[in-house]
Amino acid sequence: MAERPAQKEPSGQAGSSAAFGAEGLHRSLQPLSEARCPLRHPAPDLPDDTMYVPQRMKVTRMLNYGLDVSGVDHDLALPDLVAEGDELDALVSARTDWSKPTPAAGWTIAHQIAHLASADANVLIAIRTPDAFGTVLKQAEAAGSQYADLDAAVGAAKPRSVLLEQWRAGRTEVAAALRDIPLDHGFPWYGSQLTPALLVPLRLMETWAHGQDIFDALGVSRRPTRRLHHVASLGVIGRELSFHAAQLPVPAEPFRVELTGPDGQTWAWGPEQAMQRVEGSALEFCLRVTQRRSRAETALTAVGKDAQQWLDIARVFL
Repeated sequence: MAERPAQKEPSGQAGSSAAFGAEGLHRSLQPLSEARCPLRHPAPDLPDDTMYVPQRMKVTRMLNYGLDVSGVDHDLALPDLVAEGDELDALVSARTDWSKPTPAAGWTIAHQIAHLASADANVLIAIRTPDAFGTVLKQAEAAGSQYADLDAAVGAAKPRSVLLEQWRAGRTEVAAALRDIPLDHGFPWYGSQLTPALLVPLRLMETWAHGQDIFDALGVSRRPTRRLHHVASLGVIGRELSFHAAQLPVPAEPFRVELTGPDGQTWAWGPEQAMQRVEGSALEFCLRVTQRRSRAETALTAVGKDAQQWLDIARVFL
């Protein structure tokens, strides 16, 4: 999402705050609006781009969308979440004009920061007063396709200094709250109960993805870090979501993903002998699964029909 013509993605790509990788969750999804955000935000002008949320926005007994989060290094993920926020803070706090458009249609830098601040506020509600989170779900359902835009517009209308301090305070409180609760403690979220084991990398992913929008809008080069491993991991473990969202059968064959990290190290997932393979730069993979870049804008390679299709439809949205 940069200050350039909107990216063109394959039709049917999008995300919502409720549709991350749960087995069978696609059966309860319905199209609402354009979006391409980990936690609801506007998309560029993508043909047939669709946001998905559960038909009934309610707290469920499902945990972490049925995903295996045993590989998440929480001791590393939480400090990395803080560092990701600090890096973006350093960028935007040095800019006095937050009215600059970003690649998300209709969204300025202020909208992007307001969206992140609002998501943090919802995290705190879910953790501290879980019974009250039902109200958040009802508000999202009532606003429907305009929820993200309306919510971000409210925050973006605030004075820059007020919004900045709100975002900073929220980040600090979220980090403290996640540090203080057990890794297996569940709290309500969109379409599933979450634990810190999943929420921490999800917050990092969203901060990184929206941060990329802002870096692109400002034309500032961004140095990739090892924090990308969290984003890449979510892209891998959420692979089935890409097929569910595209209403395609989930491939039965195992996949092998080998990515080159920022320091030249290899990050690998899946059995070495798998016939379905994806290889390339970790940065480009993260840009692809968050749909900040089209497949054609990357040098990612895929071997196998299913792997080829995955790169075409890849997403890691909530």
